[in-house]
This record gives sequence, structure tokens and C-alpha cells, in this order.
Amino acid sequence: MADSSTQQASPAATSTPAAAVEQASPSPAQTQGLGRGLTSYGDADFSLFMRRAFARHTGLHGDDFHRPIIGICNTFSEINRCHTHFGPLVEAVKRGVLLAGGIPLEFPTISLGEVFTSPTSMLYRNLAAMDTEEMIRAQPLDGVVLVGGCDKTIPAQLMGAASADLPAIVLSGGPMANGEYEGRVLGACTDCRLFWQEYRAGRRSEDEMEEINQRLAPTAGHCMVMGSASTMGVAAEALGMMLPGGATWPAPETGRLMLAEATGKQIVRLVEQGLRPSQIMTRPAFENAIRAIMAVGGSTNAIIHLVAIAGRLGIDLPLALFDQLSRTTPMLANLRPAGQYQMQDFHRAGGVPALLKELEPLLHTDCITCTGRTLGENLRSAPPVPEVYRPIIRPLADPLHPDGGIAVLTGTLAPRGAVIKPKAATPALLRHKGRAVVFENLQDLEERIDHPDLDVHPEDILVLRNAGPVGAPGMPEAGMLPIPKKLLRQGVTDMVRISDARMSGTAFGTVVLHVAPEAAVGGPLALVRTGDWIQLDVDARRLDLLVDDDQLARRRREWQPPEPASRGYVRLYQQHVLQADQGCDFDFLAGRL
Repeated sequence: MADSSTQQASPAATSTPAAAVEQASPSPAQTQGLGRGLTSYGDADFSLFMRRAFARHTGLHGDDFHRPIIGICNTFSEINRCHTHFGPLVEAVKRGVLLAGGIPLEFPTISLGEVFTSPTSMLYRNLAAMDTEEMIRAQPLDGVVLVGGCDKTIPAQLMGAASADLPAIVLSGGPMANGEYEGRVLGACTDCRLFWQEYRAGRRSEDEMEEINQRLAPTAGHCMVMGSASTMGVAAEALGMMLPGGATWPAPETGRLMLAEATGKQIVRLVEQGLRPSQIMTRPAFENAIRAIMAVGGSTNAIIHLVAIAGRLGIDLPLALFDQLSRTTPMLANLRPAGQYQMQDFHRAGGVPALLKELEPLLHTDCITCTGRTLGENLRSAPPVPEVYRPIIRPLADPLHPDGGIAVLTGTLAPRGAVIKPKAATPALLRHKGRAVVFENLQDLEERIDHPDLDVHPEDILVLRNAGPVGAPGMPEAGMLPIPKKLLRQGVTDMVRISDARMSGTAFGTVVLHVAPEAAVGGPLALVRTGDWIQLDVDARRLDLLVDDDQLARRRREWQPPEPASRGYVRLYQQHVLQADQGCDFDFLAGRL
């Protein structure tokens, strides 16, 4: 790692320890390089002397100790399949850092992958954010590249980076390439859910399902539809925390390695400029990110994550803001599950830069980004969408839909809000009055949903409670309640479903989520009984429980909160997690230091 001019031992190497510190080391007050944030022994010179000695095993010496130290936060895991391919990406980042004159040092943090984490990776998002923040702050880093991908990882990294507030850039692992079955394009995990519903209805055989299963996730990378991982990549790029094009390069393509090297070079420049996340992730930048996720029909999970990231910076993003921006942002990207195409198609059409170029009249283009330039300056070089790709990214004057992909509801059942993706729902159900069929928790749902004696009809509304942040705990992606098997076999493919849970961004249907306050803390959802009438009116942004106040007051007097966990991280989580409308961060982590 050292320059050739420093290959020979310097005179300082044979002089006294004190002379070595003075001649070949930065002073203890140095704020860049290996002298940053010295370990506390009560003697700063000794701390620096020790650090230099222990760093030499990597080949560092001489001028290397003065160069900016770039941490590469690597969430590689063989268990988290979305991150198994990170080795070459990290090596490309290192190459870029070295070429720009920095010293790259890789370090690990918690790796979160939804499918392989029980009960849900959301339970551990805040733990990963704490891990990221503390390791950035505790180690002698001048800047950091955040290498992540699966849907809770980028939010956790951005939360940690916002709090630590050292120069930082996000690099995602990228989406998978498309799958294929019998000439049909497959997308994980939208088609996981679609084909599984057909299997439960008796329309697919076990042999077919095995063949489909082999083709759903054909390459490395995260889900290739506009699920939560893709949505958070779009959000990070629109925020200015990811280099242009970074959200959409497919994971298997060489372009992602080129992007990784460019990211390594750019983080060194950000350190030289002193450009920090708090200067990039401003309130106007968050508004840009919200408009971007509305324009792509993004995941409802992004609302929780953006609120949490902004909260770390002392920025309030009320749910009303998301609804306001959704109403005034046309949906331009025709992407599954709300549309027809997938991430590699979006990338070919120009990706996020092309989308933001179309949205430019609605954006705050003076926001500074991790390129060191403003968003407006970045967009000057964004190429126009080729005509052949216009079915994928529509022009602002001729959108796919006149408004965005997410609606925020309030009412007597959700006093602090709930969310729905109208473009992924059945239009006829967006205004619906039905009888509640209530499931007490996830175990109750699993035990009764397919019971032949379940009293349920197509026009009923399925209600799941105690699946929120405190109640589950961790707010799992259980909001897309399965259609009862006996109704599936009658041809029913959608019903109104309401819960205090989340839903995967790859999911679909007339699903109301994030009901706040949740049932486990005494929200109105805790008081619903099977047979009650509920009214949903998405156009009016209303969700109401049609039960009189006296009856609800009697039920409230009888209500008892569920027993909390007895120990460990889960107990800490339940004691301190905020509600969905507040981002589900810990109450002691929100706000600036």
C-alpha cells in the first residue's frame, strides 16, 4: 500500500520511539488518517505509537499513516443471499480508494436478509443501525462506503451514517437479473406470492412449483421487482447518497464493478471536501426521495425507513407529507408489482437519472449530492429516455397514472395513519364496506385461515392485529394475509386486508398496512371484533371502524396488553421502539447528538 519512494526503512525507524512518533506520525490532534479518534490510555502519544505498530502488519507505513482512511462497511453474509456476491464489489471499491489516494480498510457489520431472518429482519434494523453508527464513530475513519442491498440494510446504514455524520456513500449489491418460466418473465418475490396463491387454489401442481422455484431467483442480487430493496436503492440515489445509476445496475453485470470503483474514488473526494450526510440529506432532499418512490410505485416500507433516517437528523416527515407528495407526483415507472416491467428493464431505460430528469420540474434541484454537485448539475448529463423504452418510463406530460403509488389513510381505525398501495390493489375494493373477520395474532392466522369452518365470505375484511412493532415484535411482512383456501377455490383472488404489520414491497392486493397506533399499545385495532363493520374509502383517505363510542369504551376497559419479552434485545426493542408513523426507530436514537 505504500508508495515506492517509502519502500526503504526511514531513519526514524532506527531512532527512539519518541522521535519516531514525531518524525513519521501525525500529531495526536490530527483529524485525518490513522491519528483520528485515538484509543484512550491517558497518553495520546503512546496511543498513536501503539496504533502505528499494530497497523504495520497490513503493510502500512510512512506517508500511509497520513492518508485518509476509508472504511468499507461490508455486510457480506453467506446466510443473506442478497449479499453473497459482495467480495468483488468490495475489492473494486478498494481499488478506487487507492487510486484516489486513500487507504481502504474493510470492516463487517450485521447482515440482514428478510427470508433467512426470524421472526423478521425489521426487528434487527435498529440493531444494525446502532452497529453501523458505533463502528463508524469508534474506528479511525475519515469516510465510509456503505455496502448493502437487502431491504433493511440500506435503511440501517443510512440511519447509522446520519448519526455518525462522517462522509459516506451507499453502494448496493444491485438487483437480480430476470427469471423466466415457459416464456414468462419471473420476478422474485412477486411471482413467489402469485404462484403460491395459484398453488393453494389448486391451479398449480407440485412439479410445476418445483420448476418455478428453481427459476425465481436466478442470479446474485436483491429482488428484481420494485420491492423494498429496489425502492430503498431508488430513495438513496434520489437523496443524493448514491452515485447516479447506482440503484439499477443488475448485480451480475460488469457495470456494477465499475460503479464500485467509481464509488471508492468519490468517497476520497468527499473526505477532501468535508461533505457530510447531514449536508446531503436535507428536508428538500427527502422530498425528492419521496417523489421518486411515488413515481416508481415503490414499497410502503420506504415510508417507515425514510421517517427513521430523517429522524436521526432531527427532520420531521409526517405521513401527511407523503400523501401530499403522492397526490402531486405522477407515477411514471411501469414496474412490478404495480406495473409490468422489472429492474433490469428500468436500468436499460435510463434508471433513476432518467426518472429524475422527467420529474425535474417537481424536484429541489439545488440539493447537493455525493457527486459534490447539485442534483440539477447531475441531471444535465442524464440522457433522454429512448423511445423504445417509453413503455417503461413515461414522460411527465403523459404518465402511467396522474398520482403516486402510495396513499395515507386516517380515521377511527387508524388515528395516526395507515398506508395502502392503490396501484397494486383491486380498483373495485378501494371503496368498500365489509364485515371484519379478526385474527388475534400470527399464530391464530396460521391456525384458522384455511379451516373449512371459518365463517368468511368474499366481501368480508380480514383483520390481523398484534403484528406491529411491539406486538409481533418487529412488525413482520405479514400484511398480505393469505386468502382463505376455500375462497381461492371459488375464484376469489383479492380481499380487503387490514393489519398493524408491514408487507413486502414485492407483494400486491388491497392491503392496508402500518395501522397506528398498533393493537399491542392499545390502538383501536385492539378493539375490533369479528362481525364489526369497517369502511375503507381510499379516495377520501379514510379507514373507519363503524362501532359506537359507548361500545368501544366498554371494550377498552376489558382490554389487556400482551405480555412483553422477559429479557434481551427483544425486551429492549419492545420498551423503546416508536410506532410506524414515527419510523419504528428507538426513542433514544432519534434526533441529533
